[in-house]
Amino acid sequence: MTPPDAELDSLVRKRIRALRVAQGWSLEELAARAHVSQSTLSRIENGQRRLALDQLVTLARALDTSLDQLVETAPDDVVTSPQIDSAHGSMRWHVKADPGMTVVRRRITEPPPDSPSRMRAHPGREWLVVLSGTALLMLGHRRFRVETDHAAEFPTMLPHAIGAEGGPCEILGIFDRDARRGHQRDGADADATGNSGPGVPRT
Repeated sequence: MTPPDAELDSLVRKRIRALRVAQGWSLEELAARAHVSQSTLSRIENGQRRLALDQLVTLARALDTSLDQLVETAPDDVVTSPQIDSAHGSMRWHVKADPGMTVVRRRITEPPPDSPSRMRAHPGREWLVVLSGTALLMLGHRRFRVETDHAAEFPTMLPHAIGAEGGPCEILGIFDRDARRGHQRDGADADATGNSGPGVPRT
C-alpha cells in the first residue's frame, strides 16, 4: 500500500470511529445497525482488518452518511481568497461545494428606506449575521432589529431591505442560488437602501 493509500485507510478508520462516537453508539450498536459482527467492526476501526468496499457502503449507510463523504479527503485548494469590491466596501466568496451559494461581507452605513416601493422581493432565501453594530431588517410591514452576533434568516419573496441603526454596521450574508439570481435580475449591485448591499453578489 502506497503512503497516500495508507493515509486514506487510516483516515477512513478514524472517521468511522468518530462518527460512531458522535452518535453515542457502542461498537455493539453500530455493528447491529450495519449487520456485521462486533469483532469485525472492532478490527476495522483498529486497522486489523482490510477495508472492503461492500462493508464501507454498509457502514456509511448505518452512520447516515455516504461512501463519498466517508472516503473524502481535503482538496489542495482549501483556502479561498475573497473577491474585493473596494468601491463598495464589500468582499465576496463563492462556496465551492455549492456554486450557487454566495457569501458576502458588507459594511452598511445608511438606514433602510422609508418607502416600501424601494424594497425588493424575489425567489430564494437569505441568511445574515451582524458582525458589528446594529442592522435593521425590513420584511414587508415588519421591522426587525438585529444586534451584533445575532442572525436572521428569511424568504426573499417577502419585500425586504437592510440598513444600519445608530451608526455603521457590518454583516455577513449568505445567499442561495435563487436569492443571488434575484439580486442580479433586479439589475443592479445596489440593495434596497440604494447602496451596494449584503445581498448583492457581483459576478
